[in-house]
Amino acid sequence: MGPIPLQRDVVHRPGTVVAGQGDGTPAVARTSLPGIPQASSAARRFVRAALADWTGHGLPSAGEFGERLTDDALTVASELVTNAVVHAGTTVELLLRLEDSAGPEPAALVLEITDHHPARSVRDSRAERPDPAEYGRGLQLVATLAESWGITYRTGLKTVWARLPGDDRYGLPDATRAEASARRRGLPAGGTPAPAGSAERDDAGWAGGGGLSFLAEASGLLAGQLDEDLVASTAGPLLVPRLADWCAIWLESEAGGPAAVPRLAGVWHRDEERAELLRPALEKEPLRLPGSVGTGPVPLPWPEAAERGKGSGAALAHRIVSGGRTLGAVLVGREGADHIPDEVAALLADFVRRVGLAVGAARAYTRQATISRILQRGLLPTKVADIPGVTSALVYEPGDDGVVGGDFYDLFPCPGGRWCFVLGDVQGSGPEAAVVTGLARPWLRLLSREGFRVGEVLDRLNRLLLDDAMEAAEAAALMVAAAGGQQIQGDGQNQDGSQSRFLSLLYGDLVPLPGGGVRCTVASAGHPLPLLLRPDGTVRPAAEPQVLLGVVDDVAYESQSFELAPGDSLLCVTDGVTERRSGRLMFDDGDGLARALADCAGLPAAGIADRIKRAVHAFAERPPDDDLAMLVLQVD
Repeated sequence: MGPIPLQRDVVHRPGTVVAGQGDGTPAVARTSLPGIPQASSAARRFVRAALADWTGHGLPSAGEFGERLTDDALTVASELVTNAVVHAGTTVELLLRLEDSAGPEPAALVLEITDHHPARSVRDSRAERPDPAEYGRGLQLVATLAESWGITYRTGLKTVWARLPGDDRYGLPDATRAEASARRRGLPAGGTPAPAGSAERDDAGWAGGGGLSFLAEASGLLAGQLDEDLVASTAGPLLVPRLADWCAIWLESEAGGPAAVPRLAGVWHRDEERAELLRPALEKEPLRLPGSVGTGPVPLPWPEAAERGKGSGAALAHRIVSGGRTLGAVLVGREGADHIPDEVAALLADFVRRVGLAVGAARAYTRQATISRILQRGLLPTKVADIPGVTSALVYEPGDDGVVGGDFYDLFPCPGGRWCFVLGDVQGSGPEAAVVTGLARPWLRLLSREGFRVGEVLDRLNRLLLDDAMEAAEAAALMVAAAGGQQIQGDGQNQDGSQSRFLSLLYGDLVPLPGGGVRCTVASAGHPLPLLLRPDGTVRPAAEPQVLLGVVDDVAYESQSFELAPGDSLLCVTDGVTERRSGRLMFDDGDGLARALADCAGLPAAGIADRIKRAVHAFAERPPDDDLAMLVLQVD
């Protein structure tokens, strides 16, 4: 089942529904939402209104879908719209299509969420399929609820679609159908219907397989989040309405301290309007449980703001703890109850422990990512030099894994009217790569300014990489990694346990010529070869391949010299471009980079860089997982 084509000539305001007429015409509803945080809530209201509208029209399929489909549709719409807002930041189009049964196929609801930034893909660090979200709860949850889902890229658009089946079409008896639906949602099977206005639940069922199934599902969903607010946004909907009628989650600040006030990360209620009324009251009285209460349940008075008319209920709180440190608190409430059963309180305690582990892991990741970004900025030049008679364009996109990468670049003046350019890639990533990058770039500048020729610079840099003086720097990097709990990757590890220091490098210099144009001398050490583009579209390699730096000590590097005439362009890239993968294929297979560059004839330097970058991103549905760097030098 593929995505349903969107009718781009019909865009309605939020709340507008286009319905079929009950005569075989497909029921379709669509709306356009602004790229703001409130879009997710608006999407849920729109889905609920569309399904109610179809039911009111007496459409054949709509009346046969139960509460299960409605809940799943609300969750999927919320997750996909959140993804689009967080990653794309554009206007979002939401489309619903109700499909009647056809032969053995049951009726189904198809949702499509489209944004206008196809270069920013939704992500999921654990998914092998087209990349779902690192933010929101991602498509892990969508994949659990949907019969099928996928991502479609169009010019200027990205659409994520999901197909939700209606299991009420299988002719099951009511009890059997309810039990099957409960199993799919992680609820305990059996029991009697809950009173109106309270969560459907059988508390005795949570003490057995139902509780284990719930915790297993929760563990998988919480473990995939790399941001503490997204952990909270995952945890809340898992609790409501399965275990509670409403819940609230507070998070302590990273700095901590007695003066810090816990932050209300989210409020969830079976009735969304009630959640909005409950939030202001809970914000006024932040919940902080003392450490003396341990990690067990703490009964609390029923908040006045949670009352429904004259009703009341039971409220229970748990501390969120990780590594012995309090990270926040979870408060849950059940309406119309004088207490929360022990088996549910125990299940909540297990669940909150998993929330604590997820929040702790998310904070550790955030700290690592912050340090990596700061370190990455320190390893790269704050600006590159302007070369007389030459226009340069630079693209640098670090890998989005929160770890400092190995790609680096530089463009700087040297004595004698020369300008030197560098594009390098250190084997590996993290502290080891940072040490090599942090030493290689200043060494290159020093050697270049000492007047060494291009080949001689690489000879000396190679010996420096092989020198024992590097061992101390590398040992320091390994200590940093060990102290931070980071695992050192086995790739590139020598038999004696030390990490390899391989470096691929493209290095050259430019000398302006009196009559126009420049003289270019370049050498490539295990690096993708630079490509020379002539104005007529002719493309050829501009260097010869040579061995990586830091591999052997008896190599003598050679350089090639040539003239760049006005209109000529030199493209230099790292392997994040040439080895960009789509299945078994790589971007540079069959001289793919050269063919893409030939299509850039006549473009300015910035236009060439932008077109190649777009081609690299469009080569595969998944976003690039490696650092991407390219430098274009064009003679004016």
